[in-house]
Amino acid sequence: MLDQQTSLISSELIDSAQTYSEYREMIDQLLAENKTTGINHPESYLDYTKMNVQRMNRWDKTAKVSPELEKVVRSIASPQIWLVITEAWCGDAAQSIPLMAKLAELNPLIELKFVLRDENPTLMDAYLTEGARSIPILIGLTGDLSKELFVWGPRPEFLQNRLKAYKLDPQNITSKEFADGTHLWYARDKNKTMSEELIPLIASTL
Repeated sequence: MLDQQTSLISSELIDSAQTYSEYREMIDQLLAENKTTGINHPESYLDYTKMNVQRMNRWDKTAKVSPELEKVVRSIASPQIWLVITEAWCGDAAQSIPLMAKLAELNPLIELKFVLRDENPTLMDAYLTEGARSIPILIGLTGDLSKELFVWGPRPEFLQNRLKAYKLDPQNITSKEFADGTHLWYARDKNKTMSEELIPLIASTL
């Protein structure tokens, strides 16, 4: 069934979207020019992007796919398009995108593509998280783009709840301390929680 969100995702959009390798190459090229993705390029966003490249490089080498998740991904028998809304400076994206790339590599029926949030505001506004343009958002679609299969993001549920609690009461924790705690959680979790959340979503498409 074609719905409002899916109608925003055209074959032209998918064709113009980037593969994982193209996305990574774009980030490297922008950094070489002292830039990052998005509308604004404050110094802090450049620093975030540089850290994110290091994170993605690390996860590219170390991320492991659990046997349960591998089984369900390999069980996909019809073409799927996985579209990710992201930006290079987003810390949550850097922590989760490499696992998405590893999953797509397990099954040739999965086409993984990336689009930038700030270049696609109408699409982003169809996938808000509690009213916010939070990223990354992973949208699973049928190969013909006629049906949305699942949506994951912008972060594991534990971290989403942690962020909500922080916004309600920061408890004298600085934003940097909060962010450091988030990335420490990712390092310790090793994509376990994200994997557990993806298994039923992907299984529902089989």
